[in-house]
Amino acid sequence: MKNMSKNKMAENSAKKKIVVPIAIIALLFLGIGFGMSYFKSSLYSVMKVPDFELTNQDNKKMTNKDMLGKVYLVEFFFSKCPTICPVMNSNMRAIEDEINNPDFGIISISIDPENDTPELLKSHAQRIGVQSPNWHFLTGDRAYIGHLADQFDIYVGDKEDESENLNHSGMIALVDKEGTIRCRYNKENMPILYYSGLNYEDAEGKIPKLNGKFHPDREILIQDIKKLLK
Repeated sequence: MKNMSKNKMAENSAKKKIVVPIAIIALLFLGIGFGMSYFKSSLYSVMKVPDFELTNQDNKKMTNKDMLGKVYLVEFFFSKCPTICPVMNSNMRAIEDEINNPDFGIISISIDPENDTPELLKSHAQRIGVQSPNWHFLTGDRAYIGHLADQFDIYVGDKEDESENLNHSGMIALVDKEGTIRCRYNKENMPILYYSGLNYEDAEGKIPKLNGKFHPDREILIQDIKKLLK
């Protein structure tokens, strides 16, 4: 009987030695899974928004400090642009309508300040149906704006290159209430850095098309803006 009792005790001890490591491994996997889920749902901090001082459509000076306390988007555009700018403005309008929050704003910086005076930008804002008092169309010195685009790391063509000076990216920066540029992670868990303001031929956002019926980044921007407004 004593031998049988000893054998049972040995068996129980062996089982415990197996069960405990398995439980620890399971907890580790659970922790990793939870961590990855949180990692994917959080927004990456890209950098502090560059300092800027420009003039808006009401002929008032605007700086990045005036936008503190608001979640906002930044784009580079020009009012006479015949291609991607109307698409970007249209997507911004859709976002403005969907968010409809006094703590949300938009900064649209003209890369054609010689044409885009405050008066003209005010007419442009009225023409596209801007509703929010927090949507500022900014103008100023072209060299300053080109340098600012470089600081944002959003492409704008070289002012001195006649064939390139009005070229620009369709990318949009998302800025939080503390003045930090934020973004989500892609499927490979890499930060996307900026969002596209364009339309696409496909739902995955791989083939840009001016009259495309898909705008996947507009949808995820709305989600991420709402997340930052909470």
